Amino acid sequence: MSSVNRTNLHPAGVQPSKEHTEIEEQLYDRAHIDYDRVAIVANPSVASLYEDALVYESGSAITASGALCAYSGAKTGRSPSDKRIVKESSSENEIWWGPVNKPMSTDVWRINRERAIDYLNTRKRIYVIDGFAGWDERYRIRVRVVCARAYHALFMRNMLIRPSREELEHFQPDYVIYNAGAFPANRYTAGMTSSTSVAINFAEKEMVILGTEYAGEMKKGIFTVLFYEMPVKHNVLTLHSSANEGKDGDVTVFFGLSGTGKTTLSADPKRALIGDDEHCWGDRGVFNIEGGCYAKCIGLSAEKEPDIFNAIRFGSILENVVFDPITRVVDYDDDTLTENTRCAYPIEYIENTKIPCISSSHPKNIILLTCDARGVLPPISKLNKEQVMYHFISGYTSKMAGTEVGVTEPQATFSTCFAQPFLALHPMRYAKMLAAKIEEHNSDAWLLNTGWVGSSVSKGGKRIPLKYTRAMLDAVHSGELAKAEYETYEVFNLQVPKSCPGVPDDLLNPMRSWSGSGDFQEEVEKLARLFMDNFKRYDATPEVIKAGPHVCCCPKH
Repeated sequence: MSSVNRTNLHPAGVQPSKEHTEIEEQLYDRAHIDYDRVAIVANPSVASLYEDALVYESGSAITASGALCAYSGAKTGRSPSDKRIVKESSSENEIWWGPVNKPMSTDVWRINRERAIDYLNTRKRIYVIDGFAGWDERYRIRVRVVCARAYHALFMRNMLIRPSREELEHFQPDYVIYNAGAFPANRYTAGMTSSTSVAINFAEKEMVILGTEYAGEMKKGIFTVLFYEMPVKHNVLTLHSSANEGKDGDVTVFFGLSGTGKTTLSADPKRALIGDDEHCWGDRGVFNIEGGCYAKCIGLSAEKEPDIFNAIRFGSILENVVFDPITRVVDYDDDTLTENTRCAYPIEYIENTKIPCISSSHPKNIILLTCDARGVLPPISKLNKEQVMYHFISGYTSKMAGTEVGVTEPQATFSTCFAQPFLALHPMRYAKMLAAKIEEHNSDAWLLNTGWVGSSVSKGGKRIPLKYTRAMLDAVHSGELAKAEYETYEVFNLQVPKSCPGVPDDLLNPMRSWSGSGDFQEEVEKLARLFMDNFKRYDATPEVIKAGPHVCCCPKH
């Protein structure tokens, strides 16, 4: 290193702290980031990140609520087709290789890593955010984020668990993210399919991002790391779920993909929030992975979702929203830039959050969320153990617009374990762990549809009102729904309640609420065949296969 007066790289010539110097030395030793040429802004305050975003990042603004608004550029959703796992000896035999986890050679990894480091070394300043993933101190991992945008730094400051000042002293990361998203990957490098690359190396314990500035890639990258680390090293089940806790300590876990209602339904004023998206189920109960929430904002209002609406204030970061340039009031209904408008905020911004975000109780209720755009799945069904296995492995929903690049309208999709893009191991490993835990702790399980009723979305159906979904959940939590009288919903063989407090009886059974122009039974059987075709890929027991829908293999003509 050259002998430069390093105080010139710090505000007002202030001498860097011992902690800051250690970070600079660690970055140089690990990645050859040249702190004599690049100002390293380590674990800055929220206010200073606001200032840097406003000064250095085009389009950044403070909205009327006090939240910072930022833009992710061309990519406004994840790019799952550009995700890679480095193929190396320590993890090669554990990884579920295929379309989800495409292999990257160590040589290509080195090229991309070097490209990212070279880009970071050309910046005038880069940011370092240190934090934890996992509230249970026995299992949490230490994460370091190195990035070039204040927006990304604030995002991960919110999403990771924020260490105390004492914990930041001598912080030694387990995993490091190098986010050079504004710089493209070389698409002519072997194995690259575009100028975007999101790669994880479990041996080096690093993640490299090129060619996308969508902040969610960092969050979901760490999620993939936990899907590997927790089951393999600790026999702990990682879950794409939200979770909350009642006054009596009863825990509910909500599985579901983006857009199905995990964040909305877990933010319940009558229950304490454990977390909205990522959890682990261990030997002592459930714990949140994250220190923040990442809520969809499209259509947001104070009336429908007051907890989320009120969390959007100073310290929160709004992503890709449109606001009035005079009043700075955000128009949450404006999808000009993307359907996937988002806000990232610290979890304590939800008033009734349980801090620390961990419960010593095992889940009493398991909710499998789906958003059926076809209008044929019941709003709520009670599941037996085999049905839980079947629907967990299937992971059916209608992929909602905006959560991934290129998705502009709802599409039927199956995402195994409700987490397919983030799974590191074969889905059956997670499914078997879940079945064992449900049996051990005698948990009740439900399939909750937050999608359409009356008809499909394309033929004039209406989405199930949130007030009815909440009423059904209230009945689950009070125990009333478990005691209700049930009827069998044919083809899918689901147990559907005949009544539920606060919900019209006809709404509970799609056959009675159907008003579409198409033949109802034919639509049900179409969806059933999709389930059956999808499930053929899994090596499941006969009992689990029998728990799914069954129709004649040949469609009617």
